[in-house]
Amino acid sequence: MISGGRSRAIDYLVQRHFGLALLLTFCMSPLQSATLERLSLDDMVAKSTAIARGTVIGSHVLVQGPIIYTRYTIQVTERFKGNLSAAVDVVVPGGAANNLRQTFAGAPQFNIGDDYVFFLWTGKSGLTQIIGLTQGLFAISGPSSSPTATRLASKELMLDHGTGQQVKDQTLVMSLSDLRSHIAGVLGGNGTH
Repeated sequence: MISGGRSRAIDYLVQRHFGLALLLTFCMSPLQSATLERLSLDDMVAKSTAIARGTVIGSHVLVQGPIIYTRYTIQVTERFKGNLSAAVDVVVPGGAANNLRQTFAGAPQFNIGDDYVFFLWTGKSGLTQIIGLTQGLFAISGPSSSPTATRLASKELMLDHGTGQQVKDQTLVMSLSDLRSHIAGVLGGNGTH
């Protein structure tokens, strides 16, 4: 009886440690690459549930199921599409919690004070994310009288939506006023706002 109980206890501990080791293997190793659908600026305007300019004012970790997210709080300074409050939380996959770190290829990271135009999408889960990972981000820089909006080319594998063929992403640079006008033109053309 004692040896049978000891055997079950040892089996339980082995299974528990094996399961933990397996979990750590998958959680600790970063994804090597991501495959993204290339989105045109018009696609992003149409598919976004909200578009806003804002400044990153804080961050904290959110664990939802097996995924660790970093939740960034954005102080909204200008709204282009959708109904957003003065501050919005945006989640990005990856972060550190409970002595585990997860990283996801193509997921942006922000610093307090970063100023961007965010193309956002809120799904059924209620989490608001950046559409197309870094594709949905335009960094704002330059003088306040004539700022520039820059979306760096993604380093991730990109596929064309229509053909499924691999394509190379391009950096987009334009004045903030041109980006504002482009968004308004697309929204005015298809009647959404």
